[in-house]
Amino acid sequence: MVTTPAIVVAAPSSGSGKTTITTGLIGALRAAGHRVAPFKVGPDYIDPGYHAVAAGRPGRNLDPNLVGEDLIAPLFAHGAAGADIAVVEGVMGLFDGRITDAPGTGAGGSDQLGLGSTAHVATILGAPVVLVVDGSGHSQSLAAVLHGFLSYDASVHIAGVILNRVGSPRHELVLRQACDRVGLPVFGVVRRDPSLAVPSRHLGLIPAAERTEEAVAAVDAMTGHLGAALDLPAIVAAARRRAVADAQPWSPAAAVSPGASATPGGEGADADPAGVPARPVVAVAGGAAFTFGYAEHTEMLTAAGADVVTFDPLTDRLPEHAAGVVIGGGFPEEHAEELSANTGLRADLRAHAAAGRPIHAECAGLLYLAAQLDGHPMSEVLELTGHFGPTLTLGYRDAVAVADSVLFRAGERITGHEFHRSTVAVAPDVEATPAWAWRDAAGRATTHGIVTASVHASYLHVHPAAVPEALHRFVSRAREVETDAGARGMPRAGRSPDGRE
Repeated sequence: MVTTPAIVVAAPSSGSGKTTITTGLIGALRAAGHRVAPFKVGPDYIDPGYHAVAAGRPGRNLDPNLVGEDLIAPLFAHGAAGADIAVVEGVMGLFDGRITDAPGTGAGGSDQLGLGSTAHVATILGAPVVLVVDGSGHSQSLAAVLHGFLSYDASVHIAGVILNRVGSPRHELVLRQACDRVGLPVFGVVRRDPSLAVPSRHLGLIPAAERTEEAVAAVDAMTGHLGAALDLPAIVAAARRRAVADAQPWSPAAAVSPGASATPGGEGADADPAGVPARPVVAVAGGAAFTFGYAEHTEMLTAAGADVVTFDPLTDRLPEHAAGVVIGGGFPEEHAEELSANTGLRADLRAHAAAGRPIHAECAGLLYLAAQLDGHPMSEVLELTGHFGPTLTLGYRDAVAVADSVLFRAGERITGHEFHRSTVAVAPDVEATPAWAWRDAAGRATTHGIVTASVHASYLHVHPAAVPEALHRFVSRAREVETDAGARGMPRAGRSPDGRE
């Protein structure tokens, strides 16, 4: 059995510096010759972007709330393929998970405290934890804090501590003595250095994809600083004491093709007599405005029989022969003027939807399909208006599909995640079919999102590994529409003839 060495980077609370430490650690390990597989606990899209820059391979998420506990170890094994060490950044504080009405007493489980917490994922993987402590507000009492974390849950193995934002040499000495008192080794001491800070805004750090050159420079700085500050051999030795062997790796092909029935169109498949390729083109939005997406998504679309092409809505037209479109999350409000100015793509998307070709839109994608976003014309595929506001909507949702769509069948249940500061309103004279229904924190039934004959759009982020049938359904729909159009002698999918509004 293969056991990939792994270390989980956690903290007592948010704001302790986990992302900087994790990104610098990943970069330093890579610089030392390791092949590092980076992971992030929870639904966050932004931190994995920095991990990917440091590691030179995709950052991936491990979230039991979104995919279920049973998929965590297989997804880890899939993402760690070819690596000799994995680094997993935690979420919030070590034991912070989904808040439920009936907290329990352990690190994981559907009715226990910390479902989806860093501690929960660490126990699933059998991986040791290194605790990042913000030393700026600590002295001798740190020993009591560490004692509490060590004794709180015996299933969680805390292997050592990284002292962050440490001041003077005397401050370091006092903190080291506190760690010695509870028997925890210190794996590194990181001095206070404002130059290591990464710019942030309303939803956290600015995504690496929006500041490519600056992101690379920031990661290089973290790598150099952390490489000098951390005891890499000690961290690697701790990672090698991981207690659980790797699970059978998750497979995108097996997920979307149970019984090898992923519709016709494997690699190298020929076009049918009508000239329609067996592998439809699915265009996935990227670029600075649409940076949110899970690595497994494109892998699963490909496995389901699609040829995936990325396009940038800030500058590009819809890729030629696009039979399906995926527009994920991001920050369209930061790029609304540029998005609005790309009138050719906006016309392409309207023509695409009108032809019955499928579109899957999440969060930012929902806003982009609207008629307007804060007064800026958007694609006008949906009769909605979007507005950016001060209120943060955040949390997991246990949702049920209200109607059949290009992704889901009515009655299908999923767990998704909302994270946005915008709202959308349906035009007063429009009777829209909602995408989802769920109960809010007060138990009141509510509906959300919108579906049409060709569009599924909502704020809800769903992990594709949890809904393989939805991706199979989406690609099958794209292929069917193209096949039908080819049989009737209609033009292939792609751009609007003139690109005008």
